[in-house]
Amino acid sequence: MHMPSSKKAGAALPAAALLALASPMTATATAANVVTAGHRPAARHSYGADTLRQDLAAVRQAGGGDVNVLARVDRADGAPLMARIGTRTAGSSDPVPWNAHFRVASTTKTFTATVVLQLAAEKKLSLDDTVEHWLPGIVAGHGNDGSRITVRDLLRQTSGLYDYVDDPEVQDRLIGHFDENRYDTTPAADLVAVAMRHRPLFVPRPGGATRWAYSNTNYLVAGMIAEKAGGASWQDLVAHRVIAELGLRNTSVPGLDPYLPEPYVRAYLTTADGTRLDVTEHSFQHTADSGVVSTAADLNTFFRALAGGRLLPAEQWREMRQTVERTDDPEDVAEMPEGTYGLGLRRIPLSCGGYYYTHEGDGAGVNTRPAVSADGRRAVTVSVTTTTAPPDLAALNRATGVLVDHALCDRP
Repeated sequence: MHMPSSKKAGAALPAAALLALASPMTATATAANVVTAGHRPAARHSYGADTLRQDLAAVRQAGGGDVNVLARVDRADGAPLMARIGTRTAGSSDPVPWNAHFRVASTTKTFTATVVLQLAAEKKLSLDDTVEHWLPGIVAGHGNDGSRITVRDLLRQTSGLYDYVDDPEVQDRLIGHFDENRYDTTPAADLVAVAMRHRPLFVPRPGGATRWAYSNTNYLVAGMIAEKAGGASWQDLVAHRVIAELGLRNTSVPGLDPYLPEPYVRAYLTTADGTRLDVTEHSFQHTADSGVVSTAADLNTFFRALAGGRLLPAEQWREMRQTVERTDDPEDVAEMPEGTYGLGLRRIPLSCGGYYYTHEGDGAGVNTRPAVSADGRRAVTVSVTTTTAPPDLAALNRATGVLVDHALCDRP
């Protein structure tokens, strides 16, 4: 799922959900506002600790001035570069841990797409297979037609399916009654059924213009297909094919377990009546659109392995990078960075030439921005945790985009 100002990025709670839940508060300057950095790079790098600290401070300001932020840059030819600002618990002096765990929200989509593409490489499914072929009768009614939607459509967000997170009843649970529903256990199939109560935005037409609209429903359906083709739950497929394969010791798929592994940063939002609500523990993000927990270091390892050809054969990696323009989603275009969308990846241009690949994640009190250079040699992840209200995503994306561009272009 996912939360408004952006229903797009998070896929575990609608970004709007917590925007409506929270009321803005003015940040006050404290000792926790001091940025600290570690693991300074070799002198030959132009982008160093000082610039990272400056960029991180700009990200915090864009996030409203009172968010906690952690950033890590990994490069093939040097030690990691890290910076942090804020504390792990409101009111404490304990800084944000360097290896803090967090829910990656919609960044999970890249993990899910990777597994589906692995299954395609093994001929266990085809990207041209229809949803109806794998899940008869699941996508039907109110103008929905699974026989006209392919696996590729699901992964690249060109199916037109209604986003279940936008359903009024789902929104009410997330916005108006988060605390009572924080241990939500709704199965993926039931959430797809919620989407089927609504007409699609469009239905793909062979030979027609490709239309695009972000929908978390696509990845619920993709996860269900992966389970049938792979003979295991999507959680196990990700755990065995990606996490274990790369030795990601701090990455997991906890399912309905609402608790994060230590260490982590607590996330808070402010309700309409001014009450500060701790949203750290919850089970909303347990499906294939949002259910991975990781760290900045592990996300950098994952994205570098993906771009470096360690997870997918060349044909499937090329397929993943075949992007389409975003056409039918004004909210995504307004709030997300410029660029095009592939199979569980966004492609965004760099100021120094070429592109980087990413998939943002926006969930309950946590915003994740990973990125990797096209050759896999450089990766950076920024993790933002709220202490009051969710950040303005357009402003946050501009600031994190500058940091990513500086880090991947190695420019001060």
